Amino acid sequence: MSTQDEYSPPKVWTWEQESGGTFASINRPIAGATHDKDLPRGEHPLQLHSMGTPNGVKVTVLLEELLAAGHVGAEYDAWMIKIGDGDQFGSGFVDVNPNSKIPALMDYSGDTPVRLFESASIMMYLAEKFGAFIPEHARAECFNWLFWQMGSAPYLGGGFGHFYHYAPYKMEYPINRFAMEVKRQMDVLDRHLADNEYFAGGEYSIADMAIWPWYGRLAQGKAYEAGEFLDVESYSHVQRWTKQIAERPAVIRGRIVNVAWGAENEQLPNRHSAADIDAVLAKSAS
Repeated sequence: MSTQDEYSPPKVWTWEQESGGTFASINRPIAGATHDKDLPRGEHPLQLHSMGTPNGVKVTVLLEELLAAGHVGAEYDAWMIKIGDGDQFGSGFVDVNPNSKIPALMDYSGDTPVRLFESASIMMYLAEKFGAFIPEHARAECFNWLFWQMGSAPYLGGGFGHFYHYAPYKMEYPINRFAMEVKRQMDVLDRHLADNEYFAGGEYSIADMAIWPWYGRLAQGKAYEAGEFLDVESYSHVQRWTKQIAERPAVIRGRIVNVAWGAENEQLPNRHSAADIDAVLAKSAS
């Protein structure tokens, strides 16, 4: 790196202009609402406000898995939050999640409404509410991997994904730094899956549902156009697991919820019943 490329930080950082790159227009160093906007509410007790990014898909996959397992109380309404438009800074959304990040969920099933934010918190709450997808014999291991994902994915998304795909121009140092970390993470996963069918051992759990939208998508070559760059095909055990999860009917259903881009048969911005998903998936067979 030449000296003219180096950055000398000021004594006190101030926000003077957008830094460039994707999402620059919505990034800011303060919290709170930017505008008044109430959240819509449907007929079901569970009201999800989200977007079909990896963090959003975690929750919709879990909800669809719960429904597939016969938990009728898991029926939900899903409302699209367009983060590129700044919907997450509306007053209603900020009331549910003061951190202005998707997903956010309201549970109106009890006497007192319960607000939920942070994907792992939502997943643990729902899994415990319905008594499903947390293996009793491997509870600690399930939570180990659930929180591994929460701690690791920012290096994949906010680190590697940002500098490799979203930054205004390519920078060698941060790309190399975060590519090394992502490949280390993939090796962690690959070594574990060499001896285990799922992350909590032999039983599918919320850990798998949390990890798959991030690292399964990466293994499929669908994240940041970086599959070849990261040599994702070389992680054979992750590839086996990724395919196994991707073929689950509830995963196929959950990954299209709150999506408004891509193929027509993979888009469902707002979901209010199982029939909504059926109608979208039927387009694949027509």
